[in-house]
Amino acid sequence: MKIVEGHAARKRFGQNFLVSNGVISKIVDAVGPRAGDTVVEIGPGLGALTEPLLEAIDHLHVVEIDRDLIARLRQRFPPERLTIHEGDALKFNFGGLKESGRLKILGNLPYNISSPLLFHLAAYAEKVYDMHFMLQKEVVDRMVAAPGSSEFGRLSVMLQYRFHMERLFIVPPGSFNPPPKVDSAIVRMIPVDFSKVGAGDTATNTELFATVVSTAFSQRRKMLRNTLRALLNESQLISLGIVPTARAEDLSVADYVRITNFLDTRD
Repeated sequence: MKIVEGHAARKRFGQNFLVSNGVISKIVDAVGPRAGDTVVEIGPGLGALTEPLLEAIDHLHVVEIDRDLIARLRQRFPPERLTIHEGDALKFNFGGLKESGRLKILGNLPYNISSPLLFHLAAYAEKVYDMHFMLQKEVVDRMVAAPGSSEFGRLSVMLQYRFHMERLFIVPPGSFNPPPKVDSAIVRMIPVDFSKVGAGDTATNTELFATVVSTAFSQRRKMLRNTLRALLNESQLISLGIVPTARAEDLSVADYVRITNFLDTRD
């Protein structure tokens, strides 16, 4: 067990603490907090990002599950500057913090729950101005992957439907204590404003959209005429401009939207 600043880093919480001042500065600059923003940090840990964020804004919300770290944060920061929400980020209502200003969410997300946490956060896209996260580079590569690539999958489609995605920069293992065994990366997620996109870019039934995407990628090496046959037949795929012998990773987000809207209209 690695001891960092008197704290035992817990593997079950996926704790790797950011210690590089250069990386910390780059992250805070990317987030760009300003007066009037409601800023939420997930997993503040030892406060590496918390302190510089509070130099830019008067108040910060943090979500932390580790009681030892919560006690340290309470000793270090007064409650009028830092509101600590104790509990699991996977169950936290981020939308409940939305006020009149911009809602910005950031954090060094635990690798062991990154995908389910991202899906949870996506539910608040309509209330969020932007999100900035540090994740395992492999996960970020999947998040921003283009159709046709091996990294393009269910996570790519579901997030790219809701957000404009951008990988900002890579963070090497030496930037952490204890250092992880893989590279990390910073990703920026800006919610799509559906009021400014065409009707063809919007799924009329988001639950059906999720089902279509999940079904297509359930056996990603199989052709769509096989994976989607319970939803539509080969001739219907062709009528939608979808090659029946294509695989899930070959379709764009717009293709999945088109399939969803066809099924929703048919039903």
